[in-house]
Amino acid sequence: MSETKRPADPVPARPAATVLLLRDGAEGIEVFMVVRHRAIEFAGGALVFPGGRVEADDQALGGADPLDGFRIAGIRETFEECGVLLARPRGEPDLISATQLLGIEALHRARVAKGEQPLSAMLAEERLEPAIDGMVHFAHWVTPLSRSKRFDTQFFLAAAPPDQLAVHDGHETEDSVWITPAQAIREANAGQRRLVFPTRKNLEKLGRWATVAEALAATRQARVVTVMPEMVQAEQGWRLTIPVEADYGGAVFEVLDAPAI
Repeated sequence: MSETKRPADPVPARPAATVLLLRDGAEGIEVFMVVRHRAIEFAGGALVFPGGRVEADDQALGGADPLDGFRIAGIRETFEECGVLLARPRGEPDLISATQLLGIEALHRARVAKGEQPLSAMLAEERLEPAIDGMVHFAHWVTPLSRSKRFDTQFFLAAAPPDQLAVHDGHETEDSVWITPAQAIREANAGQRRLVFPTRKNLEKLGRWATVAEALAATRQARVVTVMPEMVQAEQGWRLTIPVEADYGGAVFEVLDAPAI
C-alpha cells in the first residue's frame, strides 16, 4: 500500500468535543443526530453528532482531568445545538427538569450560541453545575495531517434526560433525528443520508449494545485509543487505515463516504 503525501507543515488540529446523546427506543439504542447546514465548510449536509470546538471558557470550567474541558464543551454544544442541558442545580443529584429548562433556554440559549454570554456566566446566574460525571469518554479522533482544516476531537456518550426535548437549532443544523445506529448506516448506504468516516465507525461501535445502560457500562471499562485515519492506495483502490487497537473491527476499511474524512 502507498500512503498519501504528508505536508511539511500540517495545520494544527483544533480541540473539539462531540456528544452521542442516547436513549432507549423500541428497536434498541437510539442516538440523537443533526444534519449540518449545507453552507458550513466542514461536513456541510452530513448527518453528525452534536459538537464543536473547545472554547477557553470551557477549559476554565474544567477540573483536574484534562478531558473535563472537552466535557464542558460537549455540554455547551449540546445545549446550543439541541436545547438539551446536561446540568444540575448546585448540590442536587438530579439533572434539571424540562420545566426548569424552559426558562433557562429562553433566556440563555441564543446568547450562549452567539458567543454573547459564556456558559460559565449562565451556570453561575442559574446556580447550576455541569454534569461532567455523565459524560463518558468514548473515542478520540484526529483529522489527518494532509487536511487543511483539522480537529482533535474527543467523543463522549451521555444518557439523554428523559423529559428534555432535543431539537436542532436551525442555524448550524437544519434537521435532527433520533435514530438507531443500524438505521443511520442503512440510510447512508442507500444514499438517503451522508456520513463521514468517523461518524460511520462510531455508529458501528455504538450498535454493539442494545441499551443505554449497556453502552455506558462497557464504555467506562474500555480503553480509548487515538485514531488519525490514513488514506492509502491498495490494489483494490483507496482505503482508510486506523489502529486495530482502537476496536473498530479492523484496521483497513473501504472508502464508502465522500468526502471520507
